[in-house]
Amino acid sequence: MPKPAITRKNSLFAGSDGGGRSWATIATLLQTAKMNNVDPLAWLTQTLERIANGWPSSEIDALMPWNYAD
Repeated sequence: MPKPAITRKNSLFAGSDGGGRSWATIATLLQTAKMNNVDPLAWLTQTLERIANGWPSSEIDALMPWNYAD
């Protein structure tokens, strides 16, 4: 199975090494959501809301795309 390319051209404009790493992390998580048949926007919205509401760091694995539940 071929591996998907993750936004090669746009990531060139991240602005810094730290920005590039952040871009790569976000792009990888969004692609992972797609590969798990999860709507990336719905998953990201739910995940950010949960983090903003004080989701415990000990349960971070429950926020991963493969554990997403509507």
